[in-house]
Amino acid sequence: MAKKQSEGYLSGKESRRISKENRRITNELEKQRKRKHIPESEYVTSMHDSKNAVEFDNLHTYFFTDAGTVKSVDGVTFDVPIGKTVGVVGESGCGKSVTSLSLMQLIQRPQGQVVEGAIRLNLGDKAIDVTKAPLSEVQKLRGNFMSMIFQEPMTSLNPVFRIGQQVDEVIALHEGEGKSKEDIKKRTIELLDMVGIANSEGVYRMYPHELSGGMRQRVMIAMALACNPRVIIADEPTTALDVTIQATILDLLRRLKDKINSSIMFITHDLGVIAEMADYVVVMYAGRVVEKGTVEEIFENPSHPYTIGLMASKPVVGKKVDKLYSIPGKVPNPINMPDYCYFKDRCEMCLDCCSGKYPNEVSLSPTHKVSCYRYYEGNPGAVSLDAVTGQDQQRKEEK
Repeated sequence: MAKKQSEGYLSGKESRRISKENRRITNELEKQRKRKHIPESEYVTSMHDSKNAVEFDNLHTYFFTDAGTVKSVDGVTFDVPIGKTVGVVGESGCGKSVTSLSLMQLIQRPQGQVVEGAIRLNLGDKAIDVTKAPLSEVQKLRGNFMSMIFQEPMTSLNPVFRIGQQVDEVIALHEGEGKSKEDIKKRTIELLDMVGIANSEGVYRMYPHELSGGMRQRVMIAMALACNPRVIIADEPTTALDVTIQATILDLLRRLKDKINSSIMFITHDLGVIAEMADYVVVMYAGRVVEKGTVEEIFENPSHPYTIGLMASKPVVGKKVDKLYSIPGKVPNPINMPDYCYFKDRCEMCLDCCSGKYPNEVSLSPTHKVSCYRYYEGNPGAVSLDAVTGQDQQRKEEK
């Protein structure tokens, strides 16, 4: 009797077939990207709305692995308005960081590729589609027009160079023309002062390991803001910090954003941080945007069952519960995503029609949009947070 293979098992033959097909696809994409003398007409474009700093339009970023194609970002569309903060929330692996890395063009190639869609970056007089721009053009945009504060400063800073050398390099690379070493050093010390480092001249000469986590994060923010970029991507900049330092960093980001009139794309798991920082919220699940709207709309009227579950699972001051609500089930396998709504198998508000194809986006207001069958005409809409937590309590009692 043949041995029953476990789910997800791949034979050596099948794995080789997938690898061969993936190499063919990635070679074609890399050949397209590495062309010389790409005409400007291919990547210079115009914004759909001139009030936006960045527009993500049907973005698809895939990773071609030996086990299959991982659709990390699968049709993401949202805007980052000028001078506003957009919070991107969702559980680990939902595609938040990959979306931001697609904008910075820091996806690990050749396995990782933007296979479809556009990311339009507003330069004022024109717009650039970052996904189609050659590397030489993207390098001019990084630092000057868009920059990123990475999640873990200890792995982002080079341990063998002093802090001053690392910040100097950013300024010399992007704004160094006509500046002496003394001018660049003076600008670096100004930046360290601006982010609240008291002993800026002393820190200039220090190595990363001599600084605390909060100080290193401030250095990363100084590097990101060195050239006054139009768009700042903050990828969980406060995750590794304690609460008091976290509050200081958030306040610093808010003040600096207003000072240089930048837009912030703020990626986090923390709904409390989003409520405090963001003007708009984008909720992602399994590589797709399931709901987006203003911060007031998302927090006062969460509409997608996943968003409702996230809100129900956070602790509330003054409300006593035996146990916090948790969303049942697990995220589907990213290599073999279903044809229907990705959240259906975990959803406690399913309808019969949820077995159909992935739901389209429904507008609840001009700014509030949700992808859920419950909001199709004739369907009942979603239930309240209290009803969700009540269902969870009933499940516990049944056990």
